[in-house]
Amino acid sequence: MADVVDAVVIGSGPNGLVAANLLADAGWEVAVLEAADEPGGAVRTAELTAPGFRNDLFSAFYPLGAASPIIAGLGLDRHGLRWRHAPEVLAHVLPDDRAVLLSRDVERTAASVESFGAGDGERWHEEFRRWQQVRDALIEALMRPFPPVRASAGLLGAIGPAEALRLARMFTLSVRAFGNERFHGEGGPLLLAGNAMHTDLGPDQAGSTAFGWLLCMLGQDFGYPVPEGGAGVLTEALVKRLGGVVECGRRVSRVVVAQGRALGVQDTSGGFVRARKAVLADVPAPTLYLDLVGEEHLPARLVDDLAKFEWDDATVKVDWALSGPIPWTAPEPRGAGTVHLGGDFNGLAVGSTEIAIGRLPRTPFVIMGQMTTADPTRSPAGTEAAWAYTHVPRGENWSADRLRRRADRVEQLIEQHAPGFRSLILKRSVLGPGDLEERNPSLVGGSINAGTAAIHQQLVFRPVPGTGRSDTPVDRLFLAGASAHPGGGVHGAAGANAARAALARNGLAGDAYRLLMRGITKLVY
Repeated sequence: MADVVDAVVIGSGPNGLVAANLLADAGWEVAVLEAADEPGGAVRTAELTAPGFRNDLFSAFYPLGAASPIIAGLGLDRHGLRWRHAPEVLAHVLPDDRAVLLSRDVERTAASVESFGAGDGERWHEEFRRWQQVRDALIEALMRPFPPVRASAGLLGAIGPAEALRLARMFTLSVRAFGNERFHGEGGPLLLAGNAMHTDLGPDQAGSTAFGWLLCMLGQDFGYPVPEGGAGVLTEALVKRLGGVVECGRRVSRVVVAQGRALGVQDTSGGFVRARKAVLADVPAPTLYLDLVGEEHLPARLVDDLAKFEWDDATVKVDWALSGPIPWTAPEPRGAGTVHLGGDFNGLAVGSTEIAIGRLPRTPFVIMGQMTTADPTRSPAGTEAAWAYTHVPRGENWSADRLRRRADRVEQLIEQHAPGFRSLILKRSVLGPGDLEERNPSLVGGSINAGTAAIHQQLVFRPVPGTGRSDTPVDRLFLAGASAHPGGGVHGAAGANAARAALARNGLAGDAYRLLMRGITKLVY
């Protein structure tokens, strides 16, 4: 690796690799430094359980990736990426074994929702029609720096100011409030609530409708696809497309800053890589600012704001190698790539509240993936590679025995709805919050979304009150990870935004851009 490059990218998660690709496309010489022994961050695959079973170590299903114009624009199909789909998107199984189905066939979804409440099928159709009206402008708005002026204009053009205001109001609602307004039965609200809980937002929290509705509509439209061969294939495609240097096993210990400007990075062995134009960091915001930059280079108000940064919930994950498909009693989950278990609507609310007050939920809410159902290449014929994760309170001590008991509780819950499940287990792997962080330091304390999805840490409040952009108070240093707007999910937006900001800073109007950012920094901090 050259000691001098145009840009150094810290971290090879999807955001870091997207940023590196966009900078390389612009003709920049880019070096990507990765602390782990392989690239990918939270997008990796390995034989974690048994030979022949390809388990995704962290993330697995990618509705945002399939919908992302950034990922689509990279043409990763030319570098080995192929999306695969389960027959159905998602099933939420209630304690009494009824289930509501999310399918890419809107008629099937509507019929399932209708079975819970008369007229709710048509109401689901209405929500999908609303989504189709706003989809392109909304996705563009979500994935651009805040404020998304052009995308907002497109949204206003599509539905008009009055409906745009109603959409904005809807996004501030809790799922319970929206469900009470919109549906008569429990089916539609359950789909929304379960999808919202892919973040750390329970059904009674403000803003949970935004995430639940978005993920439901993405699932309805794009499905919950997976890369054929494993999540790591997405990483491999990004690395192949880059064709540049991704140096693994090289942990950055410091961003070198002088006179308010990032000059490059130093690694843990003392090596220095100079960056002529920019340093981009695909790491959590507290890691970048407090560990790699240092308080002495930051405004005091930013340091104070970082002390208030809120992580999302911790996570326990279980992977299984199964000798056959899961024997669900209900028909809906048999063909679903994703399955939700662990409560009716109020049960989800109780579990979310228990976590919020620091208690381990008596009945865990479980998000499952049936990976061979979605992609037959994941395990030998006739078998199933499956996983499940559940959120737990942060900051607790997870001994091996305690992890075993939580995994047993998850298996008991599955067994209630799929008698004989446990007899199919060939081998399992259990990862607690500390294990997740050890394998990927960006999953701090087992948090998988790089900070809470709550409304007080979104848009201009992400990661702290500021501009909602990737720029930092240090000139030529850009935050490219999921702590930045628009947050978690494998969509590449944070990396793309950081790359565009770096290009703008070094463009024809670079000095004007620097002065503007300096003025904004003084105003905000």
